[in-house]
Amino acid sequence: MATIVNTKLGEHRGKPRVWLEGYKLLREGYSPGTKFDLELKDSQIVLRVKEEGKFTVSKRERNGRVTPIIDLNAQELATVFDGVEMLRVFIRQGAILISAHHQHERVVERVNRLTSKLEKGEPLSVCSLFHGGGVLDKAIHAGFKRSGIASSIAVAVEMEGSYLDSSLANNPELWDQNSIAIESPIQAVNLSRQPTQVDLLIGGIPCTGASKSGRSKNKLEFAESHEDAGALFFNFLEFVKALNPAVVLIENVPEYQKTASMTVIRSVLSSLGYSLQERILDGNEFGVIEARKRLCVVAVSHGIDGFDLEQVQPVRTKESSINDILEPVPLDSQRWKSFDYLAEKELRDKAAGKGFARQLLAGAETFCGTVGKGYSKCRSTEPFIVHPEQSELSRLFTPVEHCRIKGIPEELIDGLSDTTAHEILGQSVVYPAFEALASSLGNSLWNWVGMTPLMVELVDDSQPTIGGEDFHWATALVDTKGTLTLSPTAKQLGMPIHVREGQLAVYSRTGSKISNGHAPCEYLPVMMSGDAIMVQSSFVH
Repeated sequence: MATIVNTKLGEHRGKPRVWLEGYKLLREGYSPGTKFDLELKDSQIVLRVKEEGKFTVSKRERNGRVTPIIDLNAQELATVFDGVEMLRVFIRQGAILISAHHQHERVVERVNRLTSKLEKGEPLSVCSLFHGGGVLDKAIHAGFKRSGIASSIAVAVEMEGSYLDSSLANNPELWDQNSIAIESPIQAVNLSRQPTQVDLLIGGIPCTGASKSGRSKNKLEFAESHEDAGALFFNFLEFVKALNPAVVLIENVPEYQKTASMTVIRSVLSSLGYSLQERILDGNEFGVIEARKRLCVVAVSHGIDGFDLEQVQPVRTKESSINDILEPVPLDSQRWKSFDYLAEKELRDKAAGKGFARQLLAGAETFCGTVGKGYSKCRSTEPFIVHPEQSELSRLFTPVEHCRIKGIPEELIDGLSDTTAHEILGQSVVYPAFEALASSLGNSLWNWVGMTPLMVELVDDSQPTIGGEDFHWATALVDTKGTLTLSPTAKQLGMPIHVREGQLAVYSRTGSKISNGHAPCEYLPVMMSGDAIMVQSSFVH
C-alpha cells in the first residue's frame, strides 16, 4: 500500500519543517524507534529505512495509543525547497519521497515563462474570456504598449458572433496569425486537451446576476441564482487552472465584490498561488465623462513582485463638460424626439415613490450617469441630451458620443448599427482606467526583471522638415549598468532617440519643462559610448 500527503512546508525556529504522524506511517513500517537516513535525489528528499540511520521515528502516547511521528527539521529542506509552499509526501514501505507539490511547479513555470519573454522582448500572450467587442482587451493592449510591452491574443471566447466579428474587424492589432477566436458559450469550450499556456488571462464575468438592475429584473436573492450567468465564475476558474497565466485580471460591477462567487474566486486563486488586489475604478477619476464604477481584481502569481493596484494613476484628462464630446447633430434631425411615454412614466414613478427620475442633460454638465447595454431601448433612467431650442425634445447619445463618454477609441464601432454599437459599449469598461492599469502593471514588470522604464522622445527623421508633430513619446529601458535602449514596442516605430547636447527629454507628470511642444517633461543627462546611450542620474536610480 501507499499514502500520499499534500501538506504545507512548516517552520520551526526560523527553519523549514516537515511533520508527519499517524497510522499512515505505522502501516508502512515506520514504527517508533525505526531508524532512517535522508538522501537528496533529483530535487526530492528521500527518507530511507536503515538500521544505522541518522534519524529516528519518535512517538506520542495519547489515551493508551502510541502514534509514530517524523519531525524533520534538516538543513536539506531549505536547500531543496527554497521558495516552496506546498509539498507532496509519498509514503511507502522502506522509503518516503518528499517533493515540491505540482502546483509549485506550475508557479515556477509561469514565472519563468514571463521572465523569459520580458528579457527577450517577446509579446505576452493573452486569453480573453467574455471578449465582447474587445474593448477591455484593446485597453490592456494599449496600456502594455505605453509601458513598452507587446501583447497579442492567444485565444478569445465570445458567444455573440456579431461582437466577435466586430473585434476581429476593428481590433487588428490584438490578433496575429496564431490567435484562436472561439465563438461559443464559455461552458462549451473543450479544455480536456492540453491548451496553450498564456501570460495574462482577462475577463469581465457577466454581471447580470450581480448588478442592482439585474437582480431586481430577475428577482434574484443571490447572483449565483441567475440561470445563465450564475455559475460562469466556475468556468472562468477552470480556464485559469488550464492555461496557467502569470497574471489574472477580472472586471465587474462593484456589487460583485460581495458575492459568494467572488469569495470562491478569492479562495481558489489563492490556493493556486496568486496574490489578489482589488479596487473600485471610477470613470470620473480616470479622465472620462461617464460616472461609471467597476470592480477591478488583479491576481499576480507568487514570485512576481512590485505591482500596487492602489498606485495606478490616470493617463487621460477629462473633458470640461459634456458639450466637448457631442457631435454636431442637426437641430432638425430625426434623433430628436418627444419621448412622451418616458415623461409620463417619470410622473407615475414619482407618484409611486420609486425615486426614479430622467437624466435630461443640457451639455454643460461635467459628468453623466452610466450608459448600459440596452441604451438603444430608450430607457427612462439613462441619460438623454435636451434639444437646445425645444426643451420638449431630447435624444440619446450617438454611438460616437457613447465612445467618448467612456474614453473608448471610436474605430471600435466602425461599421456597426447603433443598436449593436451601444450593446458592445454599454457592457464594456471605462477604457482609460484599464489602459492606466496595464501601463502601471507593465512598468512594474520591467522593474521586476531589473529594468527601469522611461518615456523618452523619439524623432521621425524620415520627414523632410522636422516640426513639433514629428516628435513622439515612447518607452525606453535602462538596465542596472545604466544602458538605455528602446523597448520592444518603441523599436517597432523605427525612430531614433532624440538626444541633443548630451540631454534627453523624459516625460514626467510633475515636470516643469517643455521639449518640442511636449509637456510636461524633465531633461536627463546622458553619455554616448559608441552607439550606446548611458544614463547616470538619480532620476532613474
